Amino acid sequence: MRVLVTGGAGFIGSHFIRRILASEDIEKVINVDKLTYAGNLTNTADFSNDPKYQFLQEDILNVKKMVETVLTCGIDTIVNFAAESHVDRSIDRPSAFIDTNVRGTESLLHTARVCEVEKYVQISTDEVYGTLGADGYFTERSPLLPNSPYAASKAAADMFVRSYFETYGLPVNITRCSNNYGPCQHPEKLIPLMTMRALNHESMPVYGDGLNVRDWIHVHDHCRAVEDVMRYGQNGEVYNVGAGEERTNQQIVRLILDYLQRPDSLISYVEDRKGHDRRYAIDPSYISSALGWSPETTFEEGIKETIDWYQQNQTWWQEPAT
Repeated sequence: MRVLVTGGAGFIGSHFIRRILASEDIEKVINVDKLTYAGNLTNTADFSNDPKYQFLQEDILNVKKMVETVLTCGIDTIVNFAAESHVDRSIDRPSAFIDTNVRGTESLLHTARVCEVEKYVQISTDEVYGTLGADGYFTERSPLLPNSPYAASKAAADMFVRSYFETYGLPVNITRCSNNYGPCQHPEKLIPLMTMRALNHESMPVYGDGLNVRDWIHVHDHCRAVEDVMRYGQNGEVYNVGAGEERTNQQIVRLILDYLQRPDSLISYVEDRKGHDRRYAIDPSYISSALGWSPETTFEEGIKETIDWYQQNQTWWQEPAT
């Protein structure tokens, strides 16, 4: 396989590249990343000299360059991790999310179609489904009801992916995953942010009452799921990926405080985020039954490993990304 991965200098994308480079049948991996605030080449340092790996700093909106790269490198598979992903940023500047998440996706779909790739995988999010009450789970048949500009941009991208399958017969899949965590996650996300502030004995701002619920999955489990879909997914299908590890934001923050032996007085409740979804929860039974995937890392194990990583790699988050 010869795979083009977009957003491969980011959190999930870099973990995915590291994983597939270890496979004998992977002949080439091209990492296309614009290196915005979320891209950090430090994430790729351990495999940057792998003879099967190549980095290309480029904007996925450059259709001509995308087509040229796919054809020149004999790419047969595209996996699109590239995205503006921070909800707060989408509230402040929705247009950037339209550019990368919607127009960027269409650029890659066009590239995949004209180059006749064998598989295109779109990395989406459970946020496209909106919010849940106290009960129930998102399934692949749940309606798309996005509540933030970020979620709306991802839902729009998903609809473009679906349309390219229905109209052009492009071999596509969409994965919609719950909240990821693990080493190298961008410092603005909840777990790294709270870990870093706790380590520095700084105030830890929690939106609203802190009772918003997210379903957490370790990034390694997510990447295994994406690889399974890339290799074995039935064309046109959507696969929800979740680990069934629901926690309130308040529980997450208190767990970090307890593990690092910091006082609860560091918690500071602040004005709630606009359009803040109350609860996400994923039903992963379809990917489990269809592809045999299941999570391997418990939240109790994964969160401690993650906190330890941020504690032991403080230069990674204290120095500007390169």
